[in-house]
Amino acid sequence: MKLVILAGGYGTRMSESTNLIPKPMVEVGGKPILWHIMKIYSQFGINEFIICCGYKQYIIKEYFANYFRHNSDLTVDLSDNSIQIHNNNSEKWKVTIVDTGLNTMTGGRIKRIQEYVGNETFCLTYGDGVGNVNIAETIELHKSSGKILSMTTYQPSGKLGVLDISEDGSLKSFKEKPENSGSWINAGFFVCDPKLFNYLGGDTEMFEREPMQRLVDDNQVNTYKHTDFWMPMDTLRDNQVLNKMWDDNKADWKVW
Repeated sequence: MKLVILAGGYGTRMSESTNLIPKPMVEVGGKPILWHIMKIYSQFGINEFIICCGYKQYIIKEYFANYFRHNSDLTVDLSDNSIQIHNNNSEKWKVTIVDTGLNTMTGGRIKRIQEYVGNETFCLTYGDGVGNVNIAETIELHKSSGKILSMTTYQPSGKLGVLDISEDGSLKSFKEKPENSGSWINAGFFVCDPKLFNYLGGDTEMFEREPMQRLVDDNQVNTYKHTDFWMPMDTLRDNQVLNKMWDDNKADWKVW
């Protein structure tokens, strides 16, 4: 089974870093968050990846094209321009890197890599979120559901206090940062039937809007509720939190 990773956006909310590199290449613990995502899936036996690139795609291509050199010791003989690799720490991964366009929306990016997926079930995720999601369970649930798309959902903890105010303006109760908001959100770990491509339009469609609504209208979306750790890296602060978790050996997404 293959994993498709959406990694082509501008990452404008992390412009401190993404003015130089694409967001999936922003590092956590000295490795791109993209690498962490791939390690999660690799732990469950998924070692073929299709990366949907766009913004600064050449940086992602260079990283994987020279993965041996980035992750191993080496000797460079300048007399004949030869390179000897030592202590090879590479992965058993097959990585297809596709330039899906600079301004293509997520639906269009997925549509553009159809030929690399073929007629088989595949996983799909974003290039900026990590979690200790049981990928094997998501795949099994998808198979048993008979649906075209399975979405991992997550119930986030409340970030702000909740107030219960009476009609006369007096405060009846206050709950500081409730455990959850009662709502489930898209955590971005999908399992997809190849029939998904029939629901995708052109480059201007966001996967999460028109295609998703068409799937919902046809009762073709199943959900997998994840109740443990999950976190997207949307801002510089998120990156700092993830790095601290890694440095403190509390990286709950590290399932390998």
